[in-house]
Amino acid sequence: MSLVLDPAAQDLLFREARTANTFTDEPVTEEQVQAIYDLVKYGPTAFNQTPLRITLVRSAEARERLVQHMAEGNQAKTAAAPLVAILSADNEFHEELPTLFPAFPQAKDVFFSERAARENAAGMNAALQAAYFIVGVRAAGLAAGPMTGFDFEGVRKEFLDDDHTPLMVVNIGKPGADAWYPRSPRLEFDQVVTTV
Repeated sequence: MSLVLDPAAQDLLFREARTANTFTDEPVTEEQVQAIYDLVKYGPTAFNQTPLRITLVRSAEARERLVQHMAEGNQAKTAAAPLVAILSADNEFHEELPTLFPAFPQAKDVFFSERAARENAAGMNAALQAAYFIVGVRAAGLAAGPMTGFDFEGVRKEFLDDDHTPLMVVNIGKPGADAWYPRSPRLEFDQVVTTV
């Protein structure tokens, strides 16, 4: 075997995992979300940056406000999901670097003193962390429904501030009836990998 991860875990995290569009009514607990974060926080990023911010939308009032900003095709499933998370990038992540990257605490000022550099780094590294988060949701035996079909500026104004950039909205829960679309094709190894 080329992979050391158990085949059942490989299926859970990747081969059998799918983007869910419907969910059961079973709630997603704070303990589950804590366990997911406690696992995925170890995923690598540049300079150990941790720009990902997770806003859990639990109250009915907040859910209603969010649904108004979702694309029409995403509204019903966002309204019905047991838990919804707004994933965003904190563009002021560099303030934490002296603690998070003690090997080179000056990185905060050397590389990230300008806002444009911070926004670029925050977007890339928070996107990495968002991918880890989705895999972590799967590791918890839940399904994720990540979406970028929403009014980004509307969500930012409604739930975040000028220092945070929305990345995606993720519906989370146990998959419901007819949760999956047919599996879409993937590119083959030779279409993606080049050796030089």
